[in-house]
Amino acid sequence: MSSEGRRDYYETLGVSRDASKDDLRSAYRKLARRYHPDVNKEPDAEDRFKEINEAYQVLNDDKLRAQYDRFGHAGLEGQGGAGGFGFGFGGFEDIFEDLFGFGTSRAARQGPRRGADLRYDLEIAFEQAVFGVEREIEITRLETCDHCAGSGAEPGTSPIRCSECNGTGQVRRTQQSVFGSFVNVATCPRCQGTGEVVTSPCSVCHGSRRSQQTRRLSVDIPAGVDDGMRIRLAGEGEHGLFGGPPGNLYVMLHVAPHKFFTRRDQDVLLNVNINIAQAALGDEITVPTLDGDEKLLVPGGTQAGSVLRMRGKGVPRLNGHGRGEQIVILNVVIPTDLTVEQRDLLKQLGKTLGSEVAPQAGRGFLDRVREALGI
Repeated sequence: MSSEGRRDYYETLGVSRDASKDDLRSAYRKLARRYHPDVNKEPDAEDRFKEINEAYQVLNDDKLRAQYDRFGHAGLEGQGGAGGFGFGFGGFEDIFEDLFGFGTSRAARQGPRRGADLRYDLEIAFEQAVFGVEREIEITRLETCDHCAGSGAEPGTSPIRCSECNGTGQVRRTQQSVFGSFVNVATCPRCQGTGEVVTSPCSVCHGSRRSQQTRRLSVDIPAGVDDGMRIRLAGEGEHGLFGGPPGNLYVMLHVAPHKFFTRRDQDVLLNVNINIAQAALGDEITVPTLDGDEKLLVPGGTQAGSVLRMRGKGVPRLNGHGRGEQIVILNVVIPTDLTVEQRDLLKQLGKTLGSEVAPQAGRGFLDRVREALGI
């Protein structure tokens, strides 16, 4: 069904748009009891129940509800299934079991389980983020137990079939309700869904199938990374269970601040103080860069807040195409501790410059800096 002409989910459940999850649950419970096809024999009961179920699944999910509130049914298009979702009549079992305490589906015996992802926080120097570095880290993770090869049983012994579930990993109980008979399928409490019971647990992992191991790993940090970025090491997380794949290791980068430089995307910013003579007459000064000290020409008549750019002296781009700029912000320092000779010279200069003060229209110091930096 297209998004046009479809009934509003809030209207379907009979709730307001600011309804809480408790309100949604209560409304769904009431309507599900009324329209469940095992109870309601009207011709449209099954379609009505599907519609109720679909509305509840969307509004009970915070992310889907936000999409729906913003874009309506069109915001859920392309999520899979007709109309945006695969909410058929056979898809309500999980919710139904959650609401009423019984289910109708057949769960499979516990299969392979993927290992958990891990996170490692790594602090690197400013220059290491700029030029890249290879760092060695140490992590502790759960790995398949070498002693028992992941069986959980002491070598020389083997797990036996669970007598409670007969190796299926599930126990099934029939339960009567207002809707008729339902089969409650639950994970076997004795074997935890594995279908096997370890009678002689491994002396190393104690039957858990995995043990803690400490590993040293090499992390290749590329040039140009920034604070808050992460590097994924595929398969370096915890090992899976029952033949499942391992998780990933995510290395979160924290870049230490630099003594002089600050970073703005691929550019680095540097504040430099010059005196009034250098600003007025111009000068060739030496400034630090990420590649070492370099000469920089200050033109005569430089004003406070002027910006000079040193191309190719910034941070390398992660895609490998060139580097940013080093942006030098010039601060003209007014001396406060003049010698007698310096004071006399400035007085002589002041007489030649005049003493008239005129208000200036236009941008101020901070405005000029922002304009030069493009912010």
